[in-house]
Amino acid sequence: MKKKHAMGNREKTFLAITIPIVLLFFCFNTLPLIKGFIYSFTNFKGYGNYDFVGLRNYVDLFSDGRVGRSYLFTFKFALVSTILVNVLSLILALGLNSKIKAKSALRAVYFLPNILGGLVVGYIFSFFFTYILPAAGKAAGIEWLSSSMLSNTKTAWLAIVVVACWQSVAMNTIIYIAGLQTVPEDVYEAGAIDGASGWRKFKNLTFPLIMPFFTINMVLCMKNFLMVFDQIMALTKGGPSQSTESISYLIYQNGMGGGQFGFQSANAVLFFVVIVAISVFQMTVLNKKEEQL
Repeated sequence: MKKKHAMGNREKTFLAITIPIVLLFFCFNTLPLIKGFIYSFTNFKGYGNYDFVGLRNYVDLFSDGRVGRSYLFTFKFALVSTILVNVLSLILALGLNSKIKAKSALRAVYFLPNILGGLVVGYIFSFFFTYILPAAGKAAGIEWLSSSMLSNTKTAWLAIVVVACWQSVAMNTIIYIAGLQTVPEDVYEAGAIDGASGWRKFKNLTFPLIMPFFTINMVLCMKNFLMVFDQIMALTKGGPSQSTESISYLIYQNGMGGGQFGFQSANAVLFFVVIVAISVFQMTVLNKKEEQL
């Protein structure tokens, strides 16, 4: 009969480290997720008693105009921002990875926006869009710049895109630089012999080799921009006329303070499913593209 292996000090140490972390994760992540899912089947207002209403909240989501507008805005914002950030990040990474002077210092400068919190950056840009830019527009005689972009339903979302992209470019640039540094010099030397230069060099040599990093950036960008909240909170609070109300902000605003806790819990569950579905779709398509390249 085999003797049971006694747990050594090493295993006990790892277990002592792991168990508290798992418990904390369960208490502050998994348990709220489960409770939110349960509340999504109720008419809970965030306080007092509640009753179970079955799938009524989920059915009502598809007929609520405000929810529909928030989804349309969020998708539009996320798509535009993801494309802009990845294009700008890739261009910056190519520049910062080239043989230029003080490139290490420049990398640090470009990473600074990522260190600042979203709310801090949002409040700074709110002052810029409300006072500085209109004053400059009036001085230059540019009519469309003479009033705050944040007060116009047609331009408010563009201001949010500018702020979100400015802050997000930093991390994506670092990831692209890391990818560019994995490309062997031998590949470029062989390409130079075949006459590859400029755009052909990037298209046929560089981009295929950094495709895994492109996949990571695209998936993370889309996920983060779909969950946009800080910039909305600091810049517009969903206005003007709810034209910049993202899904996350709507869930927070009406769920926490609007007496729709159960309804917005259903919205959060649906939103979670949507984000997972989009991420899986991106990974599937981009991984197939990697294999083709």
